[in-house]
Amino acid sequence: MPKTRLDTDRIRAARRVIDPVFLDTPLYRCEALGSRLGCTVSVKVETANPVRSFKARGTELVASLLAGRGARAAVCASAGNLGQALAWSGRARGLDVTVVASRRAPAVKLDRIHALGARLELVDGDFEEARERAAALARQEGIRLVEDSLDIETCEGAATIGLELVQGAPSFDAVLIALGGGALATGVGHVVKALAPGVEVICVQPLGAPAMTHSWRRRRVVTTDSARTIADGVAGRRPLAAVLEDLLLVADDALLVRESSIVAGMRMLFDQAGLVVEPSAALGIAAVLENRDRFAGRHVVTILCGSNVDADDYRRWIGPAPTRAP
Repeated sequence: MPKTRLDTDRIRAARRVIDPVFLDTPLYRCEALGSRLGCTVSVKVETANPVRSFKARGTELVASLLAGRGARAAVCASAGNLGQALAWSGRARGLDVTVVASRRAPAVKLDRIHALGARLELVDGDFEEARERAAALARQEGIRLVEDSLDIETCEGAATIGLELVQGAPSFDAVLIALGGGALATGVGHVVKALAPGVEVICVQPLGAPAMTHSWRRRRVVTTDSARTIADGVAGRRPLAAVLEDLLLVADDALLVRESSIVAGMRMLFDQAGLVVEPSAALGIAAVLENRDRFAGRHVVTILCGSNVDADDYRRWIGPAPTRAP
């Protein structure tokens, strides 16, 4: 592997630090999805844990490191899932956790952050404003700022998913990874390219929040003025240069998908797999829907990265359940 911030030996060691409740999530071939999409589809269900997303794999490493150094507090900006994960991991290790989030973040995510014992501060604006406020709090209070994707532990925690994919899925051709800040894509991509280099690593992002995809395509950081997508978990506008450098080493392609395809993917996962997911988790299915010829006959794995979704929003997006014969 070319020089990167990630280390495969550290990623293997991470499994000894992460609470087993977040490890070895279900990975299986979903025949119903495959028959509808014209390819073999395996799903990695990262929603089957107490915080219903992959994020705790990384926060377990961060919180363990901080507790080992005697730290008492940490702060992060979050679209919702990282905040829940850090609250969970911090509570288990005696850390006081502050989470800064946008007022527009889904209420289900904000409520859960509060329920897990974190101090929650809301800001007007989007995730980028939350990130600025979190950095200011870290300076003012002299506490650790946890930065998703920039902190290597968040990437290497997510990378343990890659170990489970390589060890658990019998020969797959491509892995479809939701692309936001980049922790999931760089982490999983690093392991896949190190241990199964023939597998295609494909990142997927909403057309309305394309900053990291544009950055990958142009090989330089590209920011956007806005991010407009229902996939709030990947709606960043300002990619981080260090993360982009890692992504350029492992991603074979980066695709942008329409909002209608994301909704169709969510509905398909519900109808064909019985799984309720948030929009970010449906990006892989959306990519197959928009690129059927590219994936026809291939074996693709998609990582279902989160299921923290507002019930009313979900019902509005996917519509009423289909009528089934008795």
